[in-house]
Amino acid sequence: MLQAPSVAGFPGVEGGHGRESSRVLSQPHLFSFASADGQFRRDLLIATVAFAGIAAHLILRFGFSSRALLQNLPLFAALIFGGLPLVYRLIQKSLAREFGSDLLAGISIVASALMGQYLVGSIVVLMLSGGTVLEEFATQRASSVLETLSKRMPETAHRKTKSGVVDIKAAEIKVGDVLVVFPNEICPVDGTVVEGQGRMNEAYLTGEPFETSKAEGAEVISGAINGESALGVRATRLPVDSRYARIMRVMQETQASRPRLRRLGDVLGAWYTPLAVAIAIGAWVASGQSQRFLAVLVIATPCPLLLAIPVAIIGAISLSARRSIIIKNQAVLEQVGNCTTLIFDKTGTLTYGRPALTEIFCAPGIAENDVLRAAASLERYSKHPLARAILDAASRSNLPLDAVLKVSESQGQGLLGVVGDHQVWITGRKKVAEMGVQLPEIASGLECVVFLDGVYAATFHFRDVPRANGRNFVEHLRPRHHVNRVLLVSGDRDSEVRYLADLMGIQEIYSSQSPEEKVAIVRQESASAKTLFVGDGMNDAPAMQAATVGVAFGMSSDITAEAADAVVLDASLEKVDELLHIGRRMRSIALTSAVGGMGLSLIGMLAAALGYLPPIGGAVAQEIIDLAAVLNAVRAALPFNHMTDF
Repeated sequence: MLQAPSVAGFPGVEGGHGRESSRVLSQPHLFSFASADGQFRRDLLIATVAFAGIAAHLILRFGFSSRALLQNLPLFAALIFGGLPLVYRLIQKSLAREFGSDLLAGISIVASALMGQYLVGSIVVLMLSGGTVLEEFATQRASSVLETLSKRMPETAHRKTKSGVVDIKAAEIKVGDVLVVFPNEICPVDGTVVEGQGRMNEAYLTGEPFETSKAEGAEVISGAINGESALGVRATRLPVDSRYARIMRVMQETQASRPRLRRLGDVLGAWYTPLAVAIAIGAWVASGQSQRFLAVLVIATPCPLLLAIPVAIIGAISLSARRSIIIKNQAVLEQVGNCTTLIFDKTGTLTYGRPALTEIFCAPGIAENDVLRAAASLERYSKHPLARAILDAASRSNLPLDAVLKVSESQGQGLLGVVGDHQVWITGRKKVAEMGVQLPEIASGLECVVFLDGVYAATFHFRDVPRANGRNFVEHLRPRHHVNRVLLVSGDRDSEVRYLADLMGIQEIYSSQSPEEKVAIVRQESASAKTLFVGDGMNDAPAMQAATVGVAFGMSSDITAEAADAVVLDASLEKVDELLHIGRRMRSIALTSAVGGMGLSLIGMLAAALGYLPPIGGAVAQEIIDLAAVLNAVRAALPFNHMTDF
């Protein structure tokens, strides 16, 4: 294998591969995060107390004691230490005119305690606090993306001085400092290369799918991953003003301003709760019997909302996991089927995120297979990102590779070697321009130039590979999923984005977009319709937070996965389609269970209000309704036919 040359000016720093820096990951230094988990801990404690009280009651009731007072002591504890804080919080929400299904649950807790139905009250406490814990956990998971962003940046930098290289804190970097970025390290600041030659991976930040070459005078951006050659970089911005820090600030602002998705249970509870309370009060006033008030509330307890919807969601989460789709925010399943605007990043979503050899322009008298065979034979010994594409093209053409002698590869010069009886030189257009060689016109994408025995032989053109089924997927979104608009938003060059959009049948495109500009586009679209954003790079994370639903495509970036509401582990468009179908089916099942259960409860409420159903009868009827609603909700966990339809 080849060794990259040592970099002049950096004593003791080798440019070869294999050096892993221990300084890449570190503790946050530019941003700090306060842990706001006090409410989460309180609700978790309430849920734990309620669960323990119910368990202790059942053990005493069926195993150890026949005395009702002793059996109910654990339930008293659950209602006092768990129910009272919940009821107090719901009173505060009522005063703020926030009426949801949880308010009726609070009234049910009080009514159950007054009726002596302590077990029922404790179960409602457990359901209410447990659901809150799950939602708060999802919120905390979403906010952890900021911590992940911060930890990714190096805490120290390597300043070059007259006496050598000195480690300093990244926050101490000043404009004009010359820093050494070692192999495989993350660049700590925006700057310009002043010494050395190499490559950097900027894909997560810019959207460009390939590594970019760096030589003296080239710009570098903070957050980019250096290749296998050390580089000297002069800082042109302070760390707090650099590209990576700006992405973090955009993420922080987007997350803080992201509207809370209104949950299905809250939407239904907004009208069900006041209706149930009105019927109960009306029955009490009309009859003068408080028992009718309690009977109505017993059968009105919103168990179809508190039980059936969570059961359907948990079932859909389980089904998604079995299909390699991780649901991080359960509200996604309620919203994804209603997204009418789909926004795609280009690289790694509608493309495979890797270059492919698409065209070979040969000089007169040169056979395409001959020059491809010679180039592939030599590229076996290169680590250039285009080498793999040339080797794959030779493999598809079933070309045998020849023996290679005297291989050399230097930055800025290209790859040189003897293949069989010919000297082969693979380099770039800029180097050839100095020689006055006539080349084909510049096209979009990447390219390299091949010489055989010092004579121009061919130009290879490369493009990012579009996904084979991408156009079918895009075209089926409108008729099958009622999607009104599909947008392609990318940090890539306009020519590349338009080329892919034409292949995929996408009309609306935005090219050369920074993370900040992506967020602005997504916010604008989200103001008029529910949006689904699909991306795979770190530069997509802020836009995911701004969309109604953000989906991370594959696991190429842990930061993207943290920012997303759902993660498609198997990077294929079929899985995105499955997520759309699972979400829509889950919502349908949840609505059937909840609305059907509430409809039956409404009939029972009217019967109780008219005196035909006593409290005990209402309790029995409600249990039957709950069982039917939950059994129907379980269907969401079962696989179904046509999970993809394109």
